[in-house]
Amino acid sequence: MNSISGNEVIFRGFNIASMAPNSASIRCELSDTPLCDSTDNLNYGMLHGTAIGVSGGKIKWFALEQELDRNELTFAQTVNGEGKLLTPGLIDCHSHLVFGGNRTAEWEQRLNGYSYEEIAKQGGGILSTVSATRAASEEELFQTAAERIKFLLSEGVTTVEIKSGYGLNLDSELKMLRVANRLGLEFPVSVEATLLAAHAVAPEFKGNPDAFIQHVCDTIIPQSAGLCSSVDAFCETIAFDLTQTKRVFECAQQQGLNIKVHAEQLSHTGAAALAANMGAISADHLEYLSADDCATLSRQGTVATLLPGAFYCLNEKQKPPIAALRDNQVSIAIATDSNPGSSPVLSLLLMGNMACNLFGLTPSEAIAGMTINAAKALKLDQSIGSIEKNKQADFATWNVNSPAEIVYGIGGNPSAGVYKLGKRTQF
Repeated sequence: MNSISGNEVIFRGFNIASMAPNSASIRCELSDTPLCDSTDNLNYGMLHGTAIGVSGGKIKWFALEQELDRNELTFAQTVNGEGKLLTPGLIDCHSHLVFGGNRTAEWEQRLNGYSYEEIAKQGGGILSTVSATRAASEEELFQTAAERIKFLLSEGVTTVEIKSGYGLNLDSELKMLRVANRLGLEFPVSVEATLLAAHAVAPEFKGNPDAFIQHVCDTIIPQSAGLCSSVDAFCETIAFDLTQTKRVFECAQQQGLNIKVHAEQLSHTGAAALAANMGAISADHLEYLSADDCATLSRQGTVATLLPGAFYCLNEKQKPPIAALRDNQVSIAIATDSNPGSSPVLSLLLMGNMACNLFGLTPSEAIAGMTINAAKALKLDQSIGSIEKNKQADFATWNVNSPAEIVYGIGGNPSAGVYKLGKRTQF
């Protein structure tokens, strides 16, 4: 059984929150002893006195530190945690980091009494971001997005999903997707790019959403397929209806792409159930999700991604049905929804805190929502999201005594270091 070679980098001296769904199966490579803390009833998958062997960017084995010492084993490199906490690298599974301009002035107008409709008539709202994004060069979009992504990386994020959706024409949507992919090449982070051309009706198609959806299906999705892994759509009274959304999903699936949906944010449309029944990997927002919808998500294995930043910034009152999601054992993810309009958020840790304080999640649910369940929302849970054998060695380390402290504080950053594929990140 022993596959320890001595060529591994070992991580030792950490308290480890593995977030592994089956942490009880994690065993010592030398003695086959179960390693999970049997007194951990909060579902963190805690491992104490355990070393992790990493080689080739992946987790190769676990072993009791005292057994390594007893056998006088030496290794290529040792990372000593000195009692710090180690978790999987965090995952932001819903963001809109690439865009031009900003909408600070509109936010200020709203606080001074202007309505959304009045601002929109002045050229504000999403179309103002579309105009700025179209006008920005690819390099300009990259530089501004690079500054945003640094905040996420500083808080332990090792994977991020980035949506397009502020171009609404072929050239600008492709431009956004290229920038998203470039961020993953130039920073120590994995990027999952998602096409969100069906975000709003393009100005060229004003008053004719069916024609725009036809353009999305005939032109934008086929020509974007090589730059993205998923296609998203915004199904809402202010965006697209069920029939239009279904057309987008059918086209995406013909291209071999995953589907995701912005659903049930401002009203109940049935979009979450539609998407789940079509095999969506996640349904996002979900304030108006019904109990029947929760059962559908559970049956189809679709992740419920909650976005407390948008809930907070829009001053919403309707909360997602947490009890029904729990009762139906739906996997719950948490993300920033970072965007210039409804969620100008660059802190996933703050979203974890808000998920607890505003929605009533437990700290372990919130951390699972930023690790293993966020990985499920991207269909990446076989390779990231928990600390298990043969998964990527994407780790976040923390200056805290317990996992709950990661999402307890507001405004601080307890990160002690981040490792991507087993290597300490620098950016």
